[in-house]
Amino acid sequence: MQKLKILPSIITALTALTLTSCSTTTAEQYEATALTSYTWLVLYANNLTSQPQPRIETFANTSMLNRNGLKPEGAVVGPDDRGLWWPTLPPRPSVDEVEQRKRPQEEAGKPELVKNVKYKLTYGVGNSQQTLPTNYDVYRQVAKAYPQKTPLQLTLGVNDNSVEKAEPVSK
Repeated sequence: MQKLKILPSIITALTALTLTSCSTTTAEQYEATALTSYTWLVLYANNLTSQPQPRIETFANTSMLNRNGLKPEGAVVGPDDRGLWWPTLPPRPSVDEVEQRKRPQEEAGKPELVKNVKYKLTYGVGNSQQTLPTNYDVYRQVAKAYPQKTPLQLTLGVNDNSVEKAEPVSK
């Protein structure tokens, strides 16, 4: 019976925490970036099929910075189905390179090409600028709003450490 008396106060505390941990701001100056990258990785382990956490070695990497949905200078790959441009592929690691990083008793997996995207939003706050991590949806909203310089209402994440949402402000 004691647990049922505590539950309403826990729900109230969690609701208060949720409501107070996010804030909004309006930005008239902003820039969204999407850093697209390709990286060759190889897994190493004493037994690749049964070892739960194999060692990961990183080989060649290439990246390209997308800004506000515009085609980056020198871009040749893209845009993809999300409107992103990609760098050219890095060189695949050779058998010799893979074997050089192998430790005694280890086996090496096959080289894997990993695609990654990191989104950020920079916006003006008074006389300063703030740069925070964001997501694909915010990046696309900025790409649509940027050509007309439409002000955006930004919803910040917990402790204002990220941008979770961007919506155009109607004039």
